[in-house]
Amino acid sequence: MSSGGSSYGDIHRYEPARESTAAAIAIVLLTVIEVVFVSLFVFGLMSAWASTEFGNMFTGALLAMIFIDLAFILLLYRKEFLPDVMIVKKRRRKWEDLYVREEDKDGVGVDTGNLTETLKQAVYPYYKK
Repeated sequence: MSSGGSSYGDIHRYEPARESTAAAIAIVLLTVIEVVFVSLFVFGLMSAWASTEFGNMFTGALLAMIFIDLAFILLLYRKEFLPDVMIVKKRRRKWEDLYVREEDKDGVGVDTGNLTETLKQAVYPYYKK
């Protein structure tokens, strides 16, 4: 993507949400189904359905259906009721991700003139010159 006149934080693209009536009706119906699944799951926990092998699988399947139904509700809401917004961001260089200052980005050179002192300092960090 080129930075053709866009500065950091500018909205590059904004498409308002469609807000379709069919999606709203589907979300309401899925929410009713969600309430039924949650109430069945809570009733199953209170009635100790999970104490039998079949009841344990049924309670697990109810929990799975709760999360799958919730995923469809969130998917519909995000697709139909949230606007599509693209914001221009500043691309950072790799050394900036490591919290390195710009003057230190090339690293520190090796001092070969004082090699013995450097080796002593590397082997024994508390060595005093």
